[in-house]
Amino acid sequence: MSRGSRRPPRHRALIAAFAAFAALLALAAASGCTSGSDRPRVVVTTNILGDITREIVGDEAEVTVLMQPNADPHSFGLSAPQAADLEQADLVVFNGLGLEENVLRHVDNARESGVAAFEVGKAVDPLTYRAEDGGPEDGAGEPDPHFWTDPDRVRKAAGLIAGQVVEHVDGVDAGAVRANADRYDGRLADLTSWMTRSFDRIPAERRALVTNHHVFGYLADRFGFRVVGAVLPSGTTLASPSSSDLQSLAQAMRGAGVRTIFADSSQPKRLAEVLRKELGGDVRVVELYSESLTEPGGGAGSYLQMMRANATAMTEGLTAP
Repeated sequence: MSRGSRRPPRHRALIAAFAAFAALLALAAASGCTSGSDRPRVVVTTNILGDITREIVGDEAEVTVLMQPNADPHSFGLSAPQAADLEQADLVVFNGLGLEENVLRHVDNARESGVAAFEVGKAVDPLTYRAEDGGPEDGAGEPDPHFWTDPDRVRKAAGLIAGQVVEHVDGVDAGAVRANADRYDGRLADLTSWMTRSFDRIPAERRALVTNHHVFGYLADRFGFRVVGAVLPSGTTLASPSSSDLQSLAQAMRGAGVRTIFADSSQPKRLAEVLRKELGGDVRVVELYSESLTEPGGGAGSYLQMMRANATAMTEGLTAP
C-alpha cells in the first residue's frame, strides 16, 4: 500500500465500528424473521381445541398447540420454552375445568402477566358428574371437562373462540375470522346430523356405555345413551380402580346386559382386559379416540375425523350380535 493510500487510525476505527453496528442490525433482522414474532399469536393447550382454533383462525394468526398427538391431557406437561410461549401469546385458549392438570398453573401465570386467556369448558354450559348415572362417586357434583364429545357444544365453543380472537388478537381480519367460524359451524351441524343418523341404528336397550374412564357424559346427554360405568371410577386417567370397583362395575354390566367396553386408544387397555376376564371373556374391548387427536393419517387427525370414527365404532360395537 502506498503512503498516500493509508487511512489514519481514527478513520479505520470509525469504519470498524460502523461494520460492527451493521452486523448487529442484520443479526437482529434475521432473528425477527426466523422467529415469526411479528405475527399475532394464539396458544392452545389441547390438540382437540388446537384443531378447532386453527379452523377458525385460518391464516390470520399463528396458532401454537402445546399438547402433542396421542398425548393424555390429564398428564402432559410443558417444557420451559412452551411455558414461555404462553406468556408471549396474544391469546391463550384452554379447556379448563381441571382437564390439563399439569398445565393450568402455567396458564394462570400467563394470565397474571397480562395475557388474555379463555377457558372454553366453563363457557359452554358444563355438565357435572352424577354418581347415579355411573359418574365417579368421589367426583359427583364436580364439573365434567369433556364437553367436546357433544358436537353442539363445540359449535358454541367455536363461535366464542372466534369472538375472543377478534377481541384480543390485534391485526387479524375480523371478517375472515367470522367467515371461517361460519363455515366450520356448518360442518359441525352436519356432524351432529350424521351422528344422530348413525346412532339411530342402535336399539334403545343397547344404548349403554362402559368406558375406560368417565369421558362420554356429554355425548350420552346429547344422543340419549346411559352411562353404566367406567373401568377407572373417575373423570381423570390418573385415578386407579380397586378390585371392588371392578367387581361392582362387572355386576352393573351384567345387570344392564352390556358386553362392550370402550377404551381410549391412547391409554393402555390392561384394565379393560381385566374386566373382560371378570365377566367371563365374552366381552368386546373397542378402541375410541376420546381425549386426543392422532397425527395426520392416524385415524383421528382432526376433531371431525375423531367424532366420526368414534360414532362408527360405537354403533358397530353396540349393534354387533
